[in-house]
Amino acid sequence: MNKLAGQIDQALRDIVLCSENQLEILVGTCQSNVTLTNTQEHILMLIENSSLTNSEIAKQLDVSQAAITKAIKSLIAQGMLMAVRDARDARVIHYELTDVAKPIAAEHTHHHEHTLESYDELLAGYSSDEQMIISRFLKELVEKISK
Repeated sequence: MNKLAGQIDQALRDIVLCSENQLEILVGTCQSNVTLTNTQEHILMLIENSSLTNSEIAKQLDVSQAAITKAIKSLIAQGMLMAVRDARDARVIHYELTDVAKPIAAEHTHHHEHTLESYDELLAGYSSDEQMIISRFLKELVEKISK
């Protein structure tokens, strides 16, 4: 096995371990004293700027509606979300943040921004040609492991 192939294999294993039971990998840790799952924090972040339905959240996160329902029930129980019936169709329920959840959603948004800034800092050490190679490699790697 090529040495670089071994490094790729190890890196992917490390990524899988870091991301187990999470929707995303973020650099650093959130500072909130509230213990939420990564999915719950991400739901709060999505709802921060607009109310969404269960199915809209599931679609954006690419997870099952059942998983979103479970997370939402917990967030409602913790006083972080409120269910609001649609004015035009009472069967449709939108979720909105409570005042308790707003700082947590803002922190998660900040955490996302910090992660992207960290990637930019890392990439700054590579030439534009090297960045193109990295980009091509990542695209092809994802295609290969997605088959």
